[in-house]
Amino acid sequence: MQRLLLLWILCVAGAVQAAGQSVEPGVFRALNAAQEAQQQGDYAAARRALDAAKAKPDSLEQALLWRSRGYLAWAEGQNAKAIELLGKAVGSGKLDAELQAGEQLNLARLNLVERRYARVVSLLAPQQATAGEEVLQMLVQAYQGLGQPAKALPLAERYVQANPRAADSWLQFLVAVNADLKRYAAAERWQRQLLGRQPDHAQGWRQLAALQQLSGSHDKALATLRTAHSKGLRFNEAELDNLVLLAGVAEQPWQGAKLLTGLLEQGLLPRTTAREERLALLWWQARERASAAGIYRQLAGRSGSAKHWLNLAQLEMEQGRWQAGLDALAKAERAGAERSKVRSWRRWAESELNFEREKRLASRH
Repeated sequence: MQRLLLLWILCVAGAVQAAGQSVEPGVFRALNAAQEAQQQGDYAAARRALDAAKAKPDSLEQALLWRSRGYLAWAEGQNAKAIELLGKAVGSGKLDAELQAGEQLNLARLNLVERRYARVVSLLAPQQATAGEEVLQMLVQAYQGLGQPAKALPLAERYVQANPRAADSWLQFLVAVNADLKRYAAAERWQRQLLGRQPDHAQGWRQLAALQQLSGSHDKALATLRTAHSKGLRFNEAELDNLVLLAGVAEQPWQGAKLLTGLLEQGLLPRTTAREERLALLWWQARERASAAGIYRQLAGRSGSAKHWLNLAQLEMEQGRWQAGLDALAKAERAGAERSKVRSWRRWAESELNFEREKRLASRH
């Protein structure tokens, strides 16, 4: 009902403009009759009034009839037809400047609903330098729909800078798009503005920590989480675990290992076997083999798990610690590790160990 009322108001406004443009009386009467019928919900009568009107080709009257037929189609939910008819009116060159601007905006609205994003841009981009909030929003949506978020960013930034009280959704958009484009410093800046508005919003702090983690600043991410914790805000374990996993997705295992170490040491996450295994794996992926081996050594000593002993054996061998690797392999075998795998690793370790012994003997002679 509200949309129909809006359409009716738009049609009335058009009639006033048309009167100022000296419309042929018969067409003017038809336009008014159609408006009255449409206001009453009698779309059939509105259509009859418009169909009865005659207009010369390439005239103002023809453009106004296209326009009114377009709004009638819009009211009836026939968006594609409305776009076609309003497009003809806008493209006619017969409407005055004010009416033309209004019709371009409505045509853009319709095209946006129908996801015709390129058409929205072609209609609105020429006026983006002086555009208000609605036009900027529509352009931002259209560029997103076209898969061109980088073109939407400056428009959104311009609006927010000119309107410090812009809705949170604008800031959230700037955070999300900058993050998608890996502009983490800019995303963090906008996220801090959001936190300034909602300092007790735990999710906002977690989002800030995630952006800092993605930028490779594990120390800043940990400090952010500590600050939120000191304010009495709490995160569930899954949220913090996901922050650590984020480092793996971003191929930053060292950052993830440092963050997880801090979370465990400061009691923000309880220490479990699964988390210690993840920490060891992150150190391993970061090629910090001594740190990874230290964790697996403790795990294996507590669990006696063949998997833990095998991982320790491999880490020791990767560091050239062949005897330590063989010792871990023996314990893995006793714990039930797959014998073929143990034999394969043992052959390698014994071969390297014998080679080193031969080198030492040769050096003495």
